[in-house]
Amino acid sequence: MARMSKGQLLLLDGASMWFRSYFGVPSSITAPDGRPVNAVRGFLDAVATLITRERPHRLVVCRDDDWRPQWRVDLIPTYKAQRVAIPATPGDPASELDVEEVPDDLTPQVDMILDLLDAFGIATAGAPEAEADDVLGTLADRERRDPVMVVSGDRDLFQLVRDEPVPVRVLYLGRGLAKATAYGPAEVAQAYGVSVERAGPAYAELALLRGDPSDGLPGVPGIGAKTAATLLAHHGSLEQILAASRDEASTISKAHRSKLLAAADYIEKAQPVVRVTVDADVTMTTETDALPLVAANPRRVAELAQRYGVSSSIGRLQKALDALPG
Repeated sequence: MARMSKGQLLLLDGASMWFRSYFGVPSSITAPDGRPVNAVRGFLDAVATLITRERPHRLVVCRDDDWRPQWRVDLIPTYKAQRVAIPATPGDPASELDVEEVPDDLTPQVDMILDLLDAFGIATAGAPEAEADDVLGTLADRERRDPVMVVSGDRDLFQLVRDEPVPVRVLYLGRGLAKATAYGPAEVAQAYGVSVERAGPAYAELALLRGDPSDGLPGVPGIGAKTAATLLAHHGSLEQILAASRDEASTISKAHRSKLLAAADYIEKAQPVVRVTVDADVTMTTETDALPLVAANPRRVAELAQRYGVSSSIGRLQKALDALPG
């Protein structure tokens, strides 16, 4: 059974959340057969907390089916290259921000999570040759009915914030769920010095210009975050910055103009890499994204919960659902 009235659409960055659970919950938490289930328990508890906090009527867990799409690597070969080489360190929360290669004992837990979500009837979504960011971006961009809250620890998703045609906000998990902060256009504008009118697109352009070492994006040499924000504030958009850089009479200094012109090839190639795709070929595991009030297959949920030793987490999830209006 699912509720029919309007409400918020909650879009969860699944990979971001189960990585954080893996590194944030002790690995000593195991299933009856000894398998680690720290990510499973942490993820389920986080979902229950989010449902209680946000009270959504619709929810989709977005998957990272291709965390480093080849088309992005073809454009920028350094894209996420360093993350492939760095081994994951269980028990080290800092490594979560630098590693996306799934640790060996997390991979089976992702399968457990997906099995439980399927049995519960909670929608998951993915797309070929697309990161979770692109799935989140596509679902947020196509929404025309309900307010959208994107939940992630990835600042790249700030580029999705908007007020129209429906509000899209990002609940940023950078400091953990307990200290999560919701960002809309006003918050992104204030934090990064960009225009509130085009805060989302401007954030993507800011990231492109300044670079992002965690994603292997070099940025424009000599153009840091402060300079990038100043250029955007004065010229309005990356397109207008580039036009001004080609105009010797513009207000851009000669030094910055030469740096921008020298990086023209990088800027052209980086734009589709940095921008979240909003037209990915998304498919969902359920026919609807309505949040179920009870498990679609309660017997299967109970069986999996007992097998994985996460009955208490399933109980907390059901309690969160029970507290929602029907």
